[in-house]
Amino acid sequence: MATMTVLYLLLALFTKHFIVDFPLQNSYQYLNKGIYGHPGGLFHSYLHGLATWGIVFALCPVTSVFAFSIGLIDFLVHYHIDWAKVNINAKMGWGPTTHEQFWWLLGADQFLHALTYIGIAMFLI
Repeated sequence: MATMTVLYLLLALFTKHFIVDFPLQNSYQYLNKGIYGHPGGLFHSYLHGLATWGIVFALCPVTSVFAFSIGLIDFLVHYHIDWAKVNINAKMGWGPTTHEQFWWLLGADQFLHALTYIGIAMFLI
């Protein structure tokens, strides 16, 4: 894959991440991400996987089935990163107005999502 395609892929994945994680995420999703298997958390990660499938299929010379596999991986990884973050915060009692560790964990969460997209791009090269 050409260097510019990799850069466009990463730009698209990071843009997707912002849109799905912030403007499109509602209280039904974020309030239930800590309950394993809850439809709210699953739907949030489904949106990530679906968008990743579309981006990979549109920008990379792969089949729809292969792009779907990449989207499924993003769905699974995103789901478990978010689930772990919520549960660690709950177990430790960390909140956004009470503990700076809450923000450290949010940063770690976002960093792991970024590493996921870098991994996807490296795999597709």
